[in-house]
Amino acid sequence: MHQVKQKLSGIISLRMHPEAFNALLALQTFTVLFLALNDWIPLGTLNNVAGVRAAGSRSKLFTTTLLSAAPYAFGLAASIIYFHNPYPDWLFWWLWVSYALLFFGQLRAWWIPYLLHPDPARAARYQRMFGGTHAFLTERNGIRPNTLHILLHVSTAALLIVLAVLTFAHQL
Repeated sequence: MHQVKQKLSGIISLRMHPEAFNALLALQTFTVLFLALNDWIPLGTLNNVAGVRAAGSRSKLFTTTLLSAAPYAFGLAASIIYFHNPYPDWLFWWLWVSYALLFFGQLRAWWIPYLLHPDPARAARYQRMFGGTHAFLTERNGIRPNTLHILLHVSTAALLIVLAVLTFAHQL
């Protein structure tokens, strides 16, 4: 068991490539900023703050924003604290679990209804919240993923790829 623990703590160590460390922090920062600010700060045609606010009360929006951003803000803060030091096992697993759950949620909320399984209620809600935002994909099943959300989804996938590279790099 002790060998396994040493191996896991060596997964993210001082020997990591600085580029991977920087990419991990940059992707985490983007995620936290997106989750915390996307529904509050107008970004031209990239978001529809009025549409999001019309879909629910400000207090509900604030609570939703806080609950959705908090786990990722915690992971980012811990990653900054341990920058240039080996990540403790708990942080490594925190990042894996939290970002895997985020990616699964993105698939479930956007891509499964868009590609596979129509969800008319979700499509109507998304139209109210994100209608008029910039999108480059065509509408399918009543849903048209907007550009800003696609950037979040791509960055989440990239973050998971960076974590995978860092996980398996020590085995080479």
